Amino acid sequence: MSDSDIMSSLCPTSAPFFGFLGATAALCFANMGAAYGTAKSGVGIASMGVMNPQMVMRNIIPVIMAGVLGIYGLIVAVIIQGGIKAPTKDGSVYSLYGGFAHLSAGLCCGLSCMAAGLCIGIVGDAGVRAVGQQPKLFVGVILILIFAEALGLYGLIIALIVSGHGGDFECTYTR
Repeated sequence: MSDSDIMSSLCPTSAPFFGFLGATAALCFANMGAAYGTAKSGVGIASMGVMNPQMVMRNIIPVIMAGVLGIYGLIVAVIIQGGIKAPTKDGSVYSLYGGFAHLSAGLCCGLSCMAAGLCIGIVGDAGVRAVGQQPKLFVGVILILIFAEALGLYGLIIALIVSGHGGDFECTYTR
């Protein structure tokens, strides 16, 4: 097997597809989690606000926390996009290793944020309704929401580490 055969198998023209798919996964899944968390918590706030309107602004925290998840996905998508290299005149191309690293980083962040958004939505809905009836539950609900948000943060951190290794292997074709 020649060197050019090895390089073409490690750096196919489809490699950038996987990198861009990682950026898409990070943004889409994170925003799906953020949207669910916002919608579900918003329904709880609206329901609680009918009976106890002075507590609405205090209970807006789950909606803000859900929105942060979308920002995590945006950050990872922009970092991944910046790491995808277009072919250059000197023969340097994006590797399959980089494509898979960026795909896994995007999935890691996106799916973690989606799980966090589901958790924030469920806890936020029930939590704000409960705080509307018993304000002493506020600190407990906030602690649970913080632990739910941490799931998305863990995904962001690992995605940043993994996407940083996307450029470790670069293919260069000599003519």
